[in-house]
Amino acid sequence: MPKIPKDPKEILEAFSADYQALFGENLVSIILYGSAAADGYRPGKSDINFMVVLTEEGINDLERALPLVEKWKKRNVAVPLFLTQNYIRTSTDVFPVEYLGFHRRHHLVYGKDLLSDLSFDPQWVRLQCEREIKGKLLLLREAYFQAGGKARGLRELIAQSIRAFTAIFEALLFLKNIEVPPKGRDTVKLACEAFGLDAALFDKLLDIREERLKPSGEEVQKLFKRYLHEVRKLAQAVDSMGG
Repeated sequence: MPKIPKDPKEILEAFSADYQALFGENLVSIILYGSAAADGYRPGKSDINFMVVLTEEGINDLERALPLVEKWKKRNVAVPLFLTQNYIRTSTDVFPVEYLGFHRRHHLVYGKDLLSDLSFDPQWVRLQCEREIKGKLLLLREAYFQAGGKARGLRELIAQSIRAFTAIFEALLFLKNIEVPPKGRDTVKLACEAFGLDAALFDKLLDIREERLKPSGEEVQKLFKRYLHEVRKLAQAVDSMGG
């Protein structure tokens, strides 16, 4: 049975060789991104994420990659992002939060580094942050009722949602011209300070995600209520920046 890599670097050469053999001259780049390209990778828990950039001809022949996608799933490689160079170039206005993350945490495996020279317009970053925060506030309220207010369901909801807020906090620090630290927990702390949020609360939410803390029914109910309050406050703050 294929082993899950302890270090993503173990598989880079073999992964790259497979895609080079498959797509040949239609392969533009292979880029490792996310936790596997930084210091947050946890073997067996973290996915290994690749961006596979193809020519227009290559992207139209994508079904050829099905066997490789299945092969590498067995080693905890997520389904790659299959993109073209033009798609990347024209997407920083609609997905600036995601591309800021790619820009900050990536490692070139093969071909052209298409992420290092990306530029970002603050107005589009702010707009997506507002949209994401307000959308997540609605989803959190809905998911609360779906969880029936039960402790286990609320802990799972917190663990799933707080990860997305880390990416938003990185983008908000960009808007404040504050350097984003390498560790996610430090990013959350800085963003809380910059936007007047309850840093101690978010620290507890991160502890829940990392399974360091398992609050009981009444306690997790109180934490979740405070969580909703802080997200609502953040939405108002980001709206006031130019909405």
